Amino acid sequence: MKLISDIQQVYLDRYGEVDVTPVDPTEFAAPLGHFVVGYVDGVPVACGGWRAHDEDEHPLRPGDAEIKRMYVAEALRGRGLARLVLASLEAAAREAGRKRMVLETGLRQPEAIGLYQANGYARIDNFGVYRHHPESLCFAKDL
Repeated sequence: MKLISDIQQVYLDRYGEVDVTPVDPTEFAAPLGHFVVGYVDGVPVACGGWRAHDEDEHPLRPGDAEIKRMYVAEALRGRGLARLVLASLEAAAREAGRKRMVLETGLRQPEAIGLYQANGYARIDNFGVYRHHPESLCFAKDL
């Protein structure tokens, strides 16, 4: 999908490497995941997904849904599309019985940090492959 390659290019430009998180597309299949794509005039311009986490390994806990691959095409940023994708992901996770959204973003993505904080996400300890990454920030929001 072009949007995924576009977001990986953003990571490469900002961090010098692509996102190294292991992601299997089947993790986004219902009922333990969800993925959305937003279109404008038939062209995919925004995307995002969540995958279930049920491990009890601080700071993750059973019932979590991890947001991955949130992205809006650069030409369409600032129009509220990211908020729509985020709201859609939260609603789908809530409907699937998930209790909390968690995510990782980076220090070099101030627009993402602002989006999540403006929508009620609070900092948590880093998790997974980002546990000791100095440029990673992890957030969570109860659903």
